[in-house]
Amino acid sequence: MKIISTKDSDFKDRFEEILRRADMDIESVTPIVATIIKEIKEEGDAALMRHIAKFDRWEPKSARDLMIDPKLMKSAYEALDPKLKEALHLAYDRIYAYHQKQLPKSWIDFEQNGTILGQKVTPVDRAGLYIPGGKAAYPSSLLMNAIPAIVAGVEEIVVTTPTPDNEPNELLLAACHLCGIEKVFKVGGASAIAALAFGTESIPKVDVITGPGNIFVATAKKLVFGEVNIDMIAGPSEIGVLADESADAKLVAIDLLSQAEHDEMASSILITPDESLAQKVSEEVENYLKVLKRKEIASASIHERGAIIVTKCMAEAVELMNQVAPEHLEVMTNNPFELLPKIKHAGAIFLGRNTPEPIGDYIAGPNHTLPTGGTARFYSPLSTEHFLKKSSIIAFSRQAMQDIGEAAAILAHTEGLEAHAKSIEERLQGE
Repeated sequence: MKIISTKDSDFKDRFEEILRRADMDIESVTPIVATIIKEIKEEGDAALMRHIAKFDRWEPKSARDLMIDPKLMKSAYEALDPKLKEALHLAYDRIYAYHQKQLPKSWIDFEQNGTILGQKVTPVDRAGLYIPGGKAAYPSSLLMNAIPAIVAGVEEIVVTTPTPDNEPNELLLAACHLCGIEKVFKVGGASAIAALAFGTESIPKVDVITGPGNIFVATAKKLVFGEVNIDMIAGPSEIGVLADESADAKLVAIDLLSQAEHDEMASSILITPDESLAQKVSEEVENYLKVLKRKEIASASIHERGAIIVTKCMAEAVELMNQVAPEHLEVMTNNPFELLPKIKHAGAIFLGRNTPEPIGDYIAGPNHTLPTGGTARFYSPLSTEHFLKKSSIIAFSRQAMQDIGEAAAILAHTEGLEAHAKSIEERLQGE
């Protein structure tokens, strides 16, 4: 694993490469994705079935083949190993409890002159969840996307997931049953995003689309934004680790690899002021790579997109990590809570040696759908609010209009909007 230092003469250039880690060539795939979207809009299910035959290696005979029978989901759930079923329920309960605390409330405020102002919070009618199913299927992603929607009160949840060779993931089906989801479609990629955004004969149009995916999925979400809402444009997974001399090199190494094994494009970054720790972590990473089942994927990620940065001090380390703005950030220092106020940009922050990133992937409670590629500077994790919308409440009494109506009319005249002004003045004169 490459080690660089802030003292290196070329550090600035090499750090800039790290900051560009999430660059995706969206421009090159946009024409392809735009064509897919156009075909789905114009042909509906017929285009979906054609795309499935092309990309997923099976041919639906009719539109009915696109949807998974809820009975199969129930059977998959009932066939679960008892311990696995118990683990799924524990995860469900913890994720539900955490997201329930995020719920914003409707409110109304009354002023003395009779003005009533407030906010009404309402769930969207229908949510579309995209769950990856290519190199691996992730039932945990289903829980993390479905439960916030359930907590928000969404009436109907629609799931799309690719099923190469027409082989749905049994654990994913079981998770869908646990979440009470009945509409699950065997559709993936940009085709699925287009179908959710515009609707087809089989797949209903939704109001918001959430869930991770490859560059084609990310591009499709970007192109349909505005027709529907989306959670974020997510790229490859990543982890950042801030560590001092107290950190265990083995733990740091395996935590870096926990993201590297996701994808060759994933990035793992350690920033530390301890040069000795940097060397030990690099050695431990190489040792672990020899025994990992997904060592080819992890090795490509670590050697091409991983980095260890040695800094002059911890303050410099924190400053650099804030620029990285990682999806996952582990703080493995003597007193991690001391650094917490200084951390400005991270999707999720894991504090202390007993809090590895994977515990957040599955069972801690906070959402694991997080901003990547530095977008933690302005994006937040997936939450209940992604499935809610807010309406302003405004009611004026006669007295309230008399108190501030004239000021509103003056502002309207200033902007040259005569009808706006007269709308107010007619009410003032009428009184």
